[in-house]
Amino acid sequence: MNENQIERALVDEVKRCGGIAPKFVSPGFAGMPDRLVLLPNGQMAFAELKAPGKKPRSLQNSRHRLLRKLGFRVYVIDGKDQIGGMLNDLHSA
Repeated sequence: MNENQIERALVDEVKRCGGIAPKFVSPGFAGMPDRLVLLPNGQMAFAELKAPGKKPRSLQNSRHRLLRKLGFRVYVIDGKDQIGGMLNDLHSA
């Protein structure tokens, strides 16, 4: 399994929940997470997708800390099995 397959699974599962997961591109501000996760009732998070066993780079970790400090949820997902837990966490927030 590769990062693209995990990313596709995330997009599909978010869609099944009635939301969208657009690709997040931030020119001039490198290291931002790959996807926004936007769910009904204003639930929002960032998702960083990685190949199984891979970890975020130092700059990505720095951006994740910044976003969390601002009050946003940031998830690092390196397996399809983590998607359901992320969505459950968001639904319960």
